[in-house]
Amino acid sequence: MAKQGYLSGQLLLSMPGMTDPRFDGTVIYICTHTEEGAMGLVINRQCENIDFPDLLNQLDVDCLSERKTSSPLDTIPLHEGGPVESGRGFILHSADYVQETTLIISETIALTATIDILTAIACDEGPQDYLIALGFSGWSRGQLENEILRNSWLTIEADEELVFRTDLELKFPRAMAKLGVDISMLSSQFGTA
Repeated sequence: MAKQGYLSGQLLLSMPGMTDPRFDGTVIYICTHTEEGAMGLVINRQCENIDFPDLLNQLDVDCLSERKTSSPLDTIPLHEGGPVESGRGFILHSADYVQETTLIISETIALTATIDILTAIACDEGPQDYLIALGFSGWSRGQLENEILRNSWLTIEADEELVFRTDLELKFPRAMAKLGVDISMLSSQFGTA
């Protein structure tokens, strides 16, 4: 559960008029948010230039002989987690899988960034639900709060269905609908009352 005023475990939904095109139309899961800053993963953009088998090859992970199912590894999507450290992998996953280095975000969602979890996923021994992201989205002290005040983001409680089991192109409209927001009625203007 997030501390009051902090958004760990929440989703950020970009607003129309987002000035940074890298975040236009994005849904970001906030993994950690403190007074020092925030870190999250874009959960609705798929990597175009690499797939899961390529990633396993680059990391020298081979467990094809140990796989329990015949489902092809290339059906496991990789997500563009954000523009920071885009060569680094982060696995957002259900909390049924925990390692010593796992960050428990909520009762049901955790984050792990090790080769061990990728090996476990490749061998069908990983968490029930997972999302593999390359790179992350980061904010320095006060930056995210200022962006929210400037009407760049809406926030919503995350749920496993939306994070892990909703098609990429449906995550943004379903999250907005969950808020009761008609996307066509949103304005890119902001101000103060």
